[in-house]
This record gives sequence, structure tokens and C-alpha cells, in this order.
Amino acid sequence: MSEQKLPLSGYTVLDLTLARAGPSAVRLLADWGAKVVRIEAPLTPGVTASDLGGIRHGPDSQNLHRNKRGVTINLKSERGKNLFLEMAEKADVIVENYRKDVKYRLGIDYESVKEVNPAIIYASISGFGQDGPYSDRPGVDQITQGTSGLMSITGEPGRGPMRVGIAISDTSAGMFLGQGILLALLHRERTGEGQWVHTSLLESMLCKLDFQGARYTMTGEIPPQEGNNHPTNSPMGVFDAADGKINMAASSSKMFKAFCQVMDVPELADDPDYAHAKKRVQNRHKLQRRINEITSQYQTLELVDRLNKAGVPCGPIYNIGEAFEDPQVKHLQMVKPAYHKTEGQLNLVRTPINLSLFPHSKSFDRAGPELGEHTDEILIEMGYSAAQITELHASGIV
Repeated sequence: MSEQKLPLSGYTVLDLTLARAGPSAVRLLADWGAKVVRIEAPLTPGVTASDLGGIRHGPDSQNLHRNKRGVTINLKSERGKNLFLEMAEKADVIVENYRKDVKYRLGIDYESVKEVNPAIIYASISGFGQDGPYSDRPGVDQITQGTSGLMSITGEPGRGPMRVGIAISDTSAGMFLGQGILLALLHRERTGEGQWVHTSLLESMLCKLDFQGARYTMTGEIPPQEGNNHPTNSPMGVFDAADGKINMAASSSKMFKAFCQVMDVPELADDPDYAHAKKRVQNRHKLQRRINEITSQYQTLELVDRLNKAGVPCGPIYNIGEAFEDPQVKHLQMVKPAYHKTEGQLNLVRTPINLSLFPHSKSFDRAGPELGEHTDEILIEMGYSAAQITELHASGIV
């Protein structure tokens, strides 16, 4: 499927993002056809390309920045700022995740861009919000995992707070900002109005708490750590198998009875301690021990097969490699290559969104760009002459 036929083809996005949260938002737009220009600072004495963009050929950078073109602009200079604003005049979306004061200091904040392009969708991610007592603080994923309360409900009881194993507040903020950009674009299609769209790692993570957060906001209850057990349903969690561990969910009365029947323990379903959902939660630890006695007699594959056929959700607990080699994951074709001019084929992880009118292409349009790889190409598209481009390079503007 060519880029021109994708849903976001025709939209131009200027990408000022760093780290992970902002790039996660832009990746959504790039994967669905938007023409994304990643803007980075040019090299200066004592600074290397890896200082500006991490390990550029590594999995993290390539997975975040595929399908983008790259330019360098010295936004700290007046001419560099003016060049950026010239690009902004014809752009549809600008995405940034600088610390709050940086965009104002550079003169590329929403109000400044709006003066040259009133229809612009200006999208921002911060650590704690664009205003308020913490708005000037730097924000990174692990800090937000703690500040949002997430670490207090992650891990085993009595073992202290535990970090989630992925950058969940970064990727959540990126996901929500991507949704906000699409909402703003829909609004602009109807009205012609641009606007400032913003979220923060903290807002995104508080939203991601979902029912755990609502337990506090509605009743004042502070959820504790529950380890591998579901916080409010039982039996649901990790159980023993003869060759390891499984995940199983049999918390509804229908599923619990099905579990008891298929595992040949009908007396368990008749036990008054487990007669209904509330009782099963009250007696969860005793029930967990009893279920472990039953499931530990069977191999993982047998439990997965037997329980799923009975309508009881059950699955293995994989490492990352096993997950990507699973036959269902292979069928879904979640791994997709991007071809790099020096690194060859880079196998990356595709977007999880599937649209019936737009089947996924066999490969990404392009690998992540080198620092300033497309600067001259884009300046030529803007109408700059070879002499003007040479002078911009010589002056350190690009």
C-alpha cells in the first residue's frame, strides 16, 4: 500500500520530540502515512550524534523513528527559528515534548506558531502538565510511575514498590497525545480551527490506573499490592504447572464451575467457601493453594488446551523471545522490516491498529533517519537554491 493511499497521507508533521513519549505519538502518525520531518539540532564541537539521538542504529531509536525524514536546524539562532516557522506555515501538526520553558525561550511555542499558521495543530507532552506547581519539573517514566501511585500497586505484598517492566507512562502519554491529535484534526476538518493539544505523563498514568484509581476516587479505598493476583477477582492470576507457571482466569461463577468440572474436582464448586464471587475473594489464599495442588499435576500445554476448550481463559507465561515466536503472534505478523542503507534489514514492531481498507504493507517505508539525512532534500522542496543551502550549512543554521 503506497503512502499516498494511507489515511494520513497529505498531512505534514514537524517532529521536535525527544526521548520516548513524544516519538511514540509521532510514530502513530508516521505509520499511517503522515509526512513526518524529524527536526534535530546540528552537531556542534564536543557533541556527537549519539548525544543527540541515542544509539541511532539501535532497536529503541529505529523502532521510534521509522518512516520519518530527518533535518537539522539550530533553533537557538534567529535564522534557525525563522526557518522553522517557515516550515510551520505549511505544516499541519507540530509535536514537541520539551520541558515547559524551552519552547517559549526558543520562540516556537503555540502562540508564536499560531501567528504564522492559525490552523496548526500544536501537540505537547510534558512530565506533569503545562501549568501547576510541578509544571517546571523534569519528568521521566520512572518518576511518574512513582508519583502516579502505579508502583505502589505493582509487585508482591510486603516487598516494597515495583517498577513496571516497560516505559508505560511514556508510551501511554504518546498514545493519548496521538489520539488527541486525531481529534483535533477531525475538528479542523469541520471548522478550519487549529488548537493546542497537550497531555502529560502524570495525567496519562492516572488515567491508566482505571478502576484502581476509581476505587479511591469513589470510595476512598487505597488499593494495595496484590502481586500476580487480580486485585478484585478470584481465582485469577498465576498458578503452578508441573513444568512452570500459567495464567488463569476463572473468577466468574460460570468459569469457576467449568474449571472444577474439566479438572475433575466437582466438590470444589460445591464448597460453601467458594459459592459466589465475594466468597472466592474473601477466601482467595486458601483457594489459590487448592488450585495449585490441582494444576501442578499437569503440564503447561495440557492446562492451556484443556482449560481454554472449557471456556476458562488460560495461557503460558513467556519470555519476550517466546512471545514473538508464538504461532499466533507469527500469524498476526507483528514484526515488520525496515531497510537501512548501512545496517540492512531491521526487524521492528508494527502498529497494533488494523484497518480493513488499509492492509499492512510488507515493510516500513524507511528506517529511522541519520542526523540531518534529508536536510538538503527538504530545503530544495521548500524552494531553497544550492547556494542558499550551502550558506546555511556554512553558517551552522542547519
